[in-house]
Amino acid sequence: MSEFSSLSLHPELVQAVSALGYTEPTPIQAALIPTMIKGVDVIGQAQTGTGKTAAFALPILHNIKLKGNPGQDGSPVQALVLVPTRELAIQVAKAIHDYGKVFHARVLPVYGGNSYSSQINRIRRGVDIVVGTPGRLLDLIEKRSILDLSNVQTVVLDEADEMLSMGFIEDIESILKATPDTRQTALFSATMPTPIRRLADKYMHNPQSFTIERKQMTVEAIEQRYYLVNEQDKLAALTRLFEIEDITSALIFARTRAGTAELAAELNARGFPAELLNGDLNQDARERVMNRFRQNQITVMVATDVAARGLDIDNISHVFNYDLPDDPEVYVHRVGRTGRAGKTGIALSLVTPAERGQLRRIEGFARNSLKRTPLPTEEEIHQHREKGLLDRMMVWLNRDRYKREKEMVTALVEEGYDPINIAAAALKLARSEEKQRPIYSVSEVMETTHRSRQIERSRARNTPERRYDAERPARAPRSSTSHEPGMVRLSVGQGRAHGIRPSEIVASIAYFADIPGHALGKILIEDQHTFVDVPEQWVEKVLAKKGNFKMRKQAVTVELA
Repeated sequence: MSEFSSLSLHPELVQAVSALGYTEPTPIQAALIPTMIKGVDVIGQAQTGTGKTAAFALPILHNIKLKGNPGQDGSPVQALVLVPTRELAIQVAKAIHDYGKVFHARVLPVYGGNSYSSQINRIRRGVDIVVGTPGRLLDLIEKRSILDLSNVQTVVLDEADEMLSMGFIEDIESILKATPDTRQTALFSATMPTPIRRLADKYMHNPQSFTIERKQMTVEAIEQRYYLVNEQDKLAALTRLFEIEDITSALIFARTRAGTAELAAELNARGFPAELLNGDLNQDARERVMNRFRQNQITVMVATDVAARGLDIDNISHVFNYDLPDDPEVYVHRVGRTGRAGKTGIALSLVTPAERGQLRRIEGFARNSLKRTPLPTEEEIHQHREKGLLDRMMVWLNRDRYKREKEMVTALVEEGYDPINIAAAALKLARSEEKQRPIYSVSEVMETTHRSRQIERSRARNTPERRYDAERPARAPRSSTSHEPGMVRLSVGQGRAHGIRPSEIVASIAYFADIPGHALGKILIEDQHTFVDVPEQWVEKVLAKKGNFKMRKQAVTVELA
């Protein structure tokens, strides 16, 4: 296998790649890098996980003209990378930024849902490489007239088949027409359906084709399931799974350090003890947590991918993907932490409607279909609780080791109490802890068909202002009235636009109104405000404190919806 130093790359790039821990190129990197450096068009048939990002990023950085004026304002865009999703735009932009630090390359991710003004300001100051989704890119080119691609030297179409399935081909063609005919084009696709081949024939110049096989990453001993849920219902969904699954040791993956802390706190508040493992822990604290987990003193641990590196434990029964990873290879690494040492394992993923594209990429990479499974219903959870209690009762009945308890029952019978009533009262006491674990409701997932998504995108092309909305799944209309008996819906004066999270809503109301956080019901976060369901008996107390509520040190209004 060739080393990066033999691929004709700038020595600074070889050094940057080595500093990131890469010593040998993957097959696609060894094949494409020398070819792309020469400016030749290429087609790479390869899946995520083969190293294709570096295969096109390193030649782009090698050929880019940065010498002499790395800080010049207003310099033109020299390379453009089109990707299907905002998650991939962020991921690819970060990778190019990391590779190109030595050159001070300016890389900008562009995607719907992020501020127009911040992206426009970055473009005006000067950007060398833009990584973006077709919808937002076309808005910036056509409607905003901000993004000038007349100096682009290289265009990369990453995951072209995925962009085809999402209905972006017309947008891609419009974007390609805004670039010079002399550009270099690189197209990457796991499959090569006819529309992709037609696109290549129309816009590429004598491309060289490379097909790269990836070693199959198997997870045969692991049962893999996924649950389609709305983003705001993830915690409720997770606690429902905790009720049903036979968990001996569980590892839950969240995307960020803040996410792990919030999730661990929420689980503990709901009666499911959990500890966290993230980059905020010093080495001593990290070792203590890991040792407790290894010794089964901890059943549930919430971790980030980075913090979980080096966690080598053979008896993890469950891996939960609370946040689906952006990189399919990361998914395989996560779930591979269960099903070890000849044991079976279970991997459960919470997937939002917007993440179904990520799910398909994961399935393609792992060459395995995840089974879609409905969440446990309230009735199923109650039945499972009762069965568990009866199973524990049978264990004690078979042991016949309750002499003192039998004496207590005999005394009650002598006082005239019915034995059946005594047993029922004892079971009632045994079940009292269940009241500390309410079963939280989940909202219905509104699914859109492939045809309806195409219609929405077609409309969005004619109204660029709404393009981002068309790329998002349909959302059920919100109601200002709670649908749960015994609950009253309140409105909080901050929402998605303020970056508010459900845990902040719970913490603020619970703290300032002095009510239990676990008593709160549904939380529906809108752009400018948030609906939260509060039990009737606490509403008056909450409203009495409505001038005191704060989030992130700012006063917020709380009122009847």
